[in-house]
Amino acid sequence: MNLKQLSQLLGISQTTISRALNGYPEVNAETRRKIIEAAQKTGYRPNAAAQRLATGKMGSIGLVMPTGPEHQSDVHFGEFLSGLGEASARHGFHLVIMPTDPADEEEALRGLAASGNVDGIYLAYMKKNDPRIAMMKDLSIPFMVHGRSWGVETDYPYLDVDNEAAFRDATSLLLQLGHRNIALLNGPEGYDFTYRRQRGVAAALAEHGRTLEPINVSHSFMSDEAGYVKMETLLSRTDRPTAVICASTALALGAVRALNQRGLKPGKDISIIAHDDVLPLLKPVNFSVPLTTTRSSLRAAGVRIAERLIGQIKSGQKDSLQELWKAELVVRGSTGPAQS
Repeated sequence: MNLKQLSQLLGISQTTISRALNGYPEVNAETRRKIIEAAQKTGYRPNAAAQRLATGKMGSIGLVMPTGPEHQSDVHFGEFLSGLGEASARHGFHLVIMPTDPADEEEALRGLAASGNVDGIYLAYMKKNDPRIAMMKDLSIPFMVHGRSWGVETDYPYLDVDNEAAFRDATSLLLQLGHRNIALLNGPEGYDFTYRRQRGVAAALAEHGRTLEPINVSHSFMSDEAGYVKMETLLSRTDRPTAVICASTALALGAVRALNQRGLKPGKDISIIAHDDVLPLLKPVNFSVPLTTTRSSLRAAGVRIAERLIGQIKSGQKDSLQELWKAELVVRGSTGPAQS
């Protein structure tokens, strides 16, 4: 069935049908419902080229993906991208991914916005005092931010996990279990999420009159290998920590490997907590000792961000929501009382 036939069937103009199916707010709810039901029953699918001509929109959202010889692939980004793609497909939108050297990201974003190939842009890998937010505000294109930028006024649309609260809660649990010498295997330095996670650990320690010692903090790419190397360094110390918080389950995988090689057991000899982004290939319950985690789904975040960005595009209204998700603390076997 084509648009003309659907129009004749319903006795509704082709323009109204097109606007209803493209989410324009001026079509009343009852008419929209009637049109959507008829389209589903008849199998009507709007012609993509005609939609672009009628609406002036490409039906695409874009993102710049940092890449290059020195840039490692990120399992966390892949999981987020799955959610972004899932929601985009559901709304009939395409993803336009522009690979670029991290040093050229601002120029790439400007080029993507000016290309006319996308209707909106998603920003990721937020850093402290990130200049990209001010730049995106100056560009006449809808955008959404995954995360926040410390030092930048939060007057932009974002979705973030409360990293500071999550890591404060994790540290508080360890303190309740009697741990005092607590280490943090954090993600790469300079990013907003790593800064807030460190603040969370330091805040919980401060509540108990303690400080987060610099020697107990490390920064690295969040991978199995990095977790192994960093944990080995901690275990080689005479005053090794009794508990370790990992910024991801990927880091925790390497950390546990280091423990296993030394015959040490998580939850008994050293307690471990990991931030869990609900990665299908790294499930905390499948570790030799199930991991205690602060849990938040990257895939769900990808779905939500796509929904909000596409909502801006379809409605023509700016999104001003600052959305902060709370991570769930899930206690399993990898945490136990501090050994005296």
